[in-house]
Amino acid sequence: MAIRFDGRVALVTGAGNGLGRAHALGLASRGAKVVVNDFGGARDGTGGSLSPAETVVEEIRKAGGTAIADGADVSNFEQVTAMVERATKEWGSVDLLCANAGILRDKSFGKMEPADFAKVLDVHLVGSFYCCKAVWNGMRERNYGRIVLTTSSSGLYGNFGQANYGAAKSGMVGLMNVLAEEGRKTDIRVNMISPTAATRMTEGLIPPQVLALMKPESITPAVLFLLAENAPTRTIMGAGAGSFAVIRILESEGMSLAETDWTPDAIAAHFSEISDMSKARALEGAFQQTQKYVEQAAAKAGVKL
Repeated sequence: MAIRFDGRVALVTGAGNGLGRAHALGLASRGAKVVVNDFGGARDGTGGSLSPAETVVEEIRKAGGTAIADGADVSNFEQVTAMVERATKEWGSVDLLCANAGILRDKSFGKMEPADFAKVLDVHLVGSFYCCKAVWNGMRERNYGRIVLTTSSSGLYGNFGQANYGAAKSGMVGLMNVLAEEGRKTDIRVNMISPTAATRMTEGLIPPQVLALMKPESITPAVLFLLAENAPTRTIMGAGAGSFAVIRILESEGMSLAETDWTPDAIAAHFSEISDMSKARALEGAFQQTQKYVEQAAAKAGVKL
């Protein structure tokens, strides 16, 4: 059965251009009422205009959909709260959140100013927290919510000149992990998209002939899947140029050392065994790691649990 969003209200941040625009149009085409949020600033976060959001709203309406524009700055909690209250007053709820807004202030770490580090975290990580916080209680009350946060390979794997962006994007993994756990009992499912696409943020970084393959629309199917009623939770999907993947954080099985070997020298001697990934697995919660270590230590010491 086709995935639809009839009767659902979606909030998409950074939806005036690129990925956010594609996500907003995709949601609207499948029946969602959409809050098209965009601060309308430049790539580095300066300036501001409601025009980009209004243009997307007009596209949606011309196609027969329902949408409103909002220029809230996601790094301002009062503005985000007011945006969610406005949508709830207009349509009764916010059921779906795609936190996509972002800026870039790339510089090598030696040249990066503290203000540029802080501002990128404010928009990406703190802004995503503000958006989640603003919709969370309403989703809990209605026992339904779908949230997609936007991470990046720059945070998951690293990229030169993006210490601020990478830190913000990897920080979202921790936010997703905790929200997914806390949201389970009220059917709030929280996932992440790690996109690679031709947008204002990748302009000038990738050759034009390659950019032509990386349309923002190639990412949107994964986002809509992660926002659907039957979506998984606590899942990171990679997407780009029509390719889709699942990304997981794995931990090696490791080994327990006798107390006499609790030294850096012993770790060095056993590092090939400690780092062996042949039995690596993804842990489903922080306590699972503690439990694994305790079980290994108990077995080493001959203690029954």
